[in-house]
Amino acid sequence: AVLLKHFSEIEDDREAWRVDHPLPEVLFLVVCGSIVDCDDFDLISDWGEAHLDFLRTVLPYRNGVPCGRWLNILMNRIDPALFSDCFTTWVRETWPERADFVAIDGKTSRRSHDRAKGKAALHLVSAFATTRRLVLAQEAVPEKASETSAIPGLVERLGAKDGLKGALVSIDAIACNGTMASAIREQGADYLLAVKNNQPSLRAETQALFETAAAEDLETVTDVDKGHGRLEERTVTVCRAVDWLAGDRRFPGELRLPDAATLVKVDSHTELKNKTRTETRYYISSAMLSAQTAAAAVRSHWAIENSLHWVLDVTFKDDLSRVRTGHGAKNMAVVRHFAFNLVRAMSDKRTLKTRRKRAAWDTNYLAQILNMKIP
Repeated sequence: AVLLKHFSEIEDDREAWRVDHPLPEVLFLVVCGSIVDCDDFDLISDWGEAHLDFLRTVLPYRNGVPCGRWLNILMNRIDPALFSDCFTTWVRETWPERADFVAIDGKTSRRSHDRAKGKAALHLVSAFATTRRLVLAQEAVPEKASETSAIPGLVERLGAKDGLKGALVSIDAIACNGTMASAIREQGADYLLAVKNNQPSLRAETQALFETAAAEDLETVTDVDKGHGRLEERTVTVCRAVDWLAGDRRFPGELRLPDAATLVKVDSHTELKNKTRTETRYYISSAMLSAQTAAAAVRSHWAIENSLHWVLDVTFKDDLSRVRTGHGAKNMAVVRHFAFNLVRAMSDKRTLKTRRKRAAWDTNYLAQILNMKIP
């Protein structure tokens, strides 16, 4: 009911008398098709024809389901900004608890490009609640622009009605600047930003701080990860003596991050079957982090790669999608996020791949994923 309510609020610009397939029916069909392992419009249409009885327990489908070509045309017409807003409000109503850790990162749908028309592949920046394993929102990066142009709008959408209040938002080094940090702080959240070579002065000063700081100014925790032929030891050190970041110094191009409170150093030592790798990374945060909390936050940021982007590529075949005309690529990326959240929310012990297959075979199981009951 919540899903259909939000679908009904999306504007349909077609003339009413010409509509054979109402937009809520189309959207419900493509979400169901994406849940049940149908990865193109023709497969979604064929599955819908074979399961009309199930679909009609939810919506009328008086004229059946559209063919794959019409599904493509209809998904190209939907305003992607409205569709993304629909997704965000649906997530907030379905899972109302505020997220504690939110990771923001971008992903390219590699086959959505169109070389003949000079169109680049879709690049989408997503916000992922790492503890709950839920996609919260997404924003498409404009062509010939970087992720920094999309992140402020995404943060604003997430922060509406205090949606980010109290959260710790982690972003890679591309967002380590005053504009991004201020945008996060304005929403009542704290930032955790990677400090890399794109901010050479800050990185050099941070490195020097950890090399010269007194022992009483530092707090350290060490943990060990083992699995898949890999043994990794991570030592996380935090320093909250950051008054020098807010000093009176001024020089051209100086980086000023609002409310900086903690610097984090992560030393990792990884032993693989045939080699050893050592790496040191630095982060800056507006939150007063303990070493334990900093370690959890840094580790959780990479969940967006392992638990979202990898799953979209391997399980939902996002990189193989060839939808590339109109708004289709953007809207189908959002549809996959709808399907991802619904499939992920199931509490059984099946893998995501098996859940999708089972839903295709068993409409009762699909109804459980959709949190509905078949009359």
